[in-house]
Amino acid sequence: MNDSFVDRRRFLKVAAATAAVALLPAGLPARAADAVKLTEDDPTAKALGYVANAGKVDATKEAAFKKGSTCGNCMLYQAAQDKGGFAPCAAFPGKTVSKAGWCRAWAAKPA
Repeated sequence: MNDSFVDRRRFLKVAAATAAVALLPAGLPARAADAVKLTEDDPTAKALGYVANAGKVDATKEAAFKKGSTCGNCMLYQAAQDKGGFAPCAAFPGKTVSKAGWCRAWAAKPA
């Protein structure tokens, strides 16, 4: 068999598998009812400086913090799934975060 034919076939298989994996999270959205509330003790939460109440952020220690920024106005917060002030966040898969919280992954929602 021609080497370029084998390479092309392998490329197409890898590309198809990659596309399927990339689409998987979109097909299985996190649901707030199934997720666990993120705690500040969680290792990922600590790594990203998550706090459940943005009002407790020490701006002198968190250079990335902007006054008024909260999970509720972050583009990673899945507001459509908010249940009682908690919703899934793309930075913390399988967990819900407090709408009043904040972390270093905060990104302003597009205007």
